[in-house]
Amino acid sequence: MTGLISMTARTRPRAADFTIERQIRADHIGVAAGYVWEAFGTKLNRLLGPAERAQILLRRIIRPEYGFGAVGPSGELLGVAGFKTPEGAFIDGSLKDLMLVYGLLGCAWRAPLLEVIERDCEDGVLLMDGICVAATARGQGIGSALIEAVVAEAGRRGLGVVRLDVVEGNPRARALYERQGFQAVDSARLGVFRHLFGFASSVQMRRAVPQLTA
Repeated sequence: MTGLISMTARTRPRAADFTIERQIRADHIGVAAGYVWEAFGTKLNRLLGPAERAQILLRRIIRPEYGFGAVGPSGELLGVAGFKTPEGAFIDGSLKDLMLVYGLLGCAWRAPLLEVIERDCEDGVLLMDGICVAATARGQGIGSALIEAVVAEAGRRGLGVVRLDVVEGNPRARALYERQGFQAVDSARLGVFRHLFGFASSVQMRRAVPQLTA
């Protein structure tokens, strides 16, 4: 169960310092769920709302080992980035998770609609599975650092490309990715589903990953 890249607002950092941590801390899961919902809630509210129930689901399905956290000097979470592999993903829900939160009937109609925005893994490609940075923490290089962490993860895994998808009409996010070396390679339209998700199309962007040499 994956989404499209966005940015969001949440907490106010106390200083410009931050550390990128490999894996989301257990005590940051709830905050990370809030970040994800703030970033994607307008797109997913008709399917997963209200917010309280959606965040119950997110807390169940976030897999911290597939994410990076930007942590401030007092231990506050300032941003998160996730990735997806054939083995698992940062946002990794199942039919069982949907059923436990929304019931059998709720799961039955939500599951096929969520498949519309699902992205499959490709050989040699690491998928970014969402990036969210607090609005009050922007301008400190957190988004760039999180992206570089994901790119480095791809290199460690021997993968040659990182892919992300950004909603059209989000020029600030797209400009960030272009500065980080991503290039637009394709676009996809939602057709009639644009009324459900609140956007008409998305742009696929890719960046080549330098390969580690012995």
